Amino acid sequence: MSVAIFGTMIVLLLLGFPMMIPLIAGSLIGFVSLFGGVGQLDTMVQQILAGIRPASLIAVPMFIFAADIMTRGQSAGRLIDLVMAFVGHLKGGLAVSTATACTLFGAVSGSTQATVVAVGGPLRPRMLKAGYKDSFVLALIVNSSDIAFLIPPSIGMIIYGVVSGTSISELFIAGIGPGLLILLMFSIYSYIYAHRNNVPVEQKSSWSERGSAVRRALWPLGFPVIIVGGIYGGIFSPTEAAAACVLYALFLEMVVFREMSLKQLYSTAKSTGLITAVVFILVGAGAAFSYVISFAQIPQQVLGAIGIDDMGPYGILFTISIAFFVGCMFVDPIVVILIFVPIFAPVVESAGLDPVLVGTIITLQVAIGSATPPFGCDIFTAIAVFKRPYMEVIRGTPPFIFMLISVAVLLIFFPQIALFLRDLAFAE
Repeated sequence: MSVAIFGTMIVLLLLGFPMMIPLIAGSLIGFVSLFGGVGQLDTMVQQILAGIRPASLIAVPMFIFAADIMTRGQSAGRLIDLVMAFVGHLKGGLAVSTATACTLFGAVSGSTQATVVAVGGPLRPRMLKAGYKDSFVLALIVNSSDIAFLIPPSIGMIIYGVVSGTSISELFIAGIGPGLLILLMFSIYSYIYAHRNNVPVEQKSSWSERGSAVRRALWPLGFPVIIVGGIYGGIFSPTEAAAACVLYALFLEMVVFREMSLKQLYSTAKSTGLITAVVFILVGAGAAFSYVISFAQIPQQVLGAIGIDDMGPYGILFTISIAFFVGCMFVDPIVVILIFVPIFAPVVESAGLDPVLVGTIITLQVAIGSATPPFGCDIFTAIAVFKRPYMEVIRGTPPFIFMLISVAVLLIFFPQIALFLRDLAFAE
């Protein structure tokens, strides 16, 4: 049966069907095989509905909606101007500004694709004009946008938290340390790159210009305060923080900045609805597929074949890291989380590993895989946004992937990189 399920899914993927079709087809084959015909497909429908029932998933469309509003308004531009005012004049400052702007926008959107569009759109032309090679620029934007997977709010962490039953609030806080470490590594590399390639520096902003940039960015900087401060202070749950972000985004773009009309709001809401529909179909289909493979005990067979029960904590974490990294090189991150997390959950629990640490490592590996050839989803987002050929987009990625993998290894051996802030925030 497992050969029929995975064979069908691979064929459908190779034929170019969107990921939801192979997932549903694999689930359908599994239910028919396991329960003896189409008469039991009501169980499949129940599993699909159960997959999208958790209240925590409400945060996903809200964060997508907030990010969409900010991308079409002034918030993203003001955050970029703030970063440029303070570090744009340093050697490699424009590249550092790009990485920092991706981090800041990730802290208000939670979406890698939205970050590529919001930050890459205005900053890529400036970097090319300043003398950076396009291969470096594209790789920097694609990989820096993946910090949005770690810095709260992270849509990937929300999905992981729902599937694994782990506290989303703790996951959000745990992602801050690794995200900032990645930003530091990217900034150092950008400085070295600028020196080696003799990239000229930008004109230094005056203190009055910096003050103006700070004042202009004060409103958008309220987003991370709402998300991190609200959750850390016990004011909001992650879902409530998402709702507050939507309300705040509407207030900024429609009342304060007066950038968005009711007509634009309608088109933004429609766009969010379409994206949310795709996400929720994937979540529901993934839940049904997870039920099938769990009922058929396929995970036990696979994990038994690789001998994971005999591994120590480090071996388990490395195995999980490799599985998610490779999976996201080929398949949508949400699908990989939905399929793999239930497979590894019993092993994680029996080994006594901290689920928050595991979730942070998984989220990082998902981020790395999303920007890694051959089929990382962020690569194709960049191709669509910047209209550049595939080989040009991936040419500059190896140094960034090496740095991301280095952080993943450090997380395994030094878990306090992620858990220090978590332990501090949620100490009893």
